[in-house]
Amino acid sequence: MSGRLELLLTIAGKQMLTPDICGFDLRPDRGEALPPFAPGAHVNVEAPNGAVRSYSLTNGPADVARYVVAVARARTGRGGSASLVDQTAVGDRLAVSHPINSFVLEPADRYLLIAGGIGITPIRAMFRHLRARGGAVRLMYLTRSPAHTAYLDELSHAPEVTLHHSTRGRLDLWPVFAEPADDLHVYCCGPDGLMAEVRALTMHWRPSQLHFEAFSGITAVDGTSQAFRVVWQPTGESIEVAAGESLLAALRRRGLHPSSSCESGTCGSCRLRLIGGDPEHRDLCLSDHERRRLVMPCVSRARGGVLEIGPLVEETENGVR
Repeated sequence: MSGRLELLLTIAGKQMLTPDICGFDLRPDRGEALPPFAPGAHVNVEAPNGAVRSYSLTNGPADVARYVVAVARARTGRGGSASLVDQTAVGDRLAVSHPINSFVLEPADRYLLIAGGIGITPIRAMFRHLRARGGAVRLMYLTRSPAHTAYLDELSHAPEVTLHHSTRGRLDLWPVFAEPADDLHVYCCGPDGLMAEVRALTMHWRPSQLHFEAFSGITAVDGTSQAFRVVWQPTGESIEVAAGESLLAALRRRGLHPSSSCESGTCGSCRLRLIGGDPEHRDLCLSDHERRRLVMPCVSRARGGVLEIGPLVEETENGVR
């Protein structure tokens, strides 16, 4: 599933959960069951200004009649979240994709869920699902203050939940991770700083026990980025991509302008046809099957050699040709 906006859902409810976070209840007009999803899934949503953004489903998979998302209104950025919060009302319709899951809840004896800020959205769905099944689960939820804590009333009464606000000072997580537990899986979603801290504190854990989702998206440029070359198939033009730029930026520099929206590897808008080469897929939206024939130029790079890419020629029920 590559994030195409195939559903038209109505805003059945809209509520500010905090000064910066707005909750949306999205439902089909005729009340039919929606495509199913598992905890950790997200959907792409088109805002009134045309921007497409990805939002985690925060309700549980048993809730088949609606999709519930929470949107943090970004003070900086390119306006997608602000458009959704400021330019919509109950009764409006939004184009929405089928659910996509890149944050899969793996089988385990015990779970530790860690959320920071708006990172609570996929974690809440996991917590509710595991709790309903009677699973052994603990949730640690870190926010700025009670006023900035979405779902405060719901979660503050659950004995499995530890709430911490930064107004109390920094929370020391080392006691949680000092001793690895073979039967425990850790799921973390939140700001980059929180996830970097959890990664550092779990260096002595097995990687298969640790699961992270960056709600801010992925970047094409980091300390591991290397320069590479692509060939644009329609013309045979060779384009050099510097270590410090994205493939999408390099295409634009040469006068090519693929469609794009989020530019963080989550919405699927800029996908291109992969014709040859070994891509380093960094996106959060393509399935393993789609990665054999598609590439996301906003974040993905090449592992070595040359990538040959081109525009999508035709999309059918059987795929892209």
